[in-house]
Amino acid sequence: MTTTVTSKGQVTIPKRVRDAAGLKPGTKVTVEYDHGAAIVKSTRKVGKSEYRKRLESVKGTFKSRLSTDEIMALLRGD
Repeated sequence: MTTTVTSKGQVTIPKRVRDAAGLKPGTKVTVEYDHGAAIVKSTRKVGKSEYRKRLESVKGTFKSRLSTDEIMALLRGD
């Protein structure tokens, strides 16, 4: 995703990214520079129940004709 820095140094974080990161209005974030990249991190701790909700929201969404063994072989480079 691409966004533009305004003349005041502001950027808009796209809604999909805000939702995925759990960023809501008023959420504090840190901004760091690391090896040529600007990194934005939420300072809010994600509780286990919220983490579990995110995992459950994507559970079963991956569709493939490959077996688990075939997928693992591809990931390992076998």
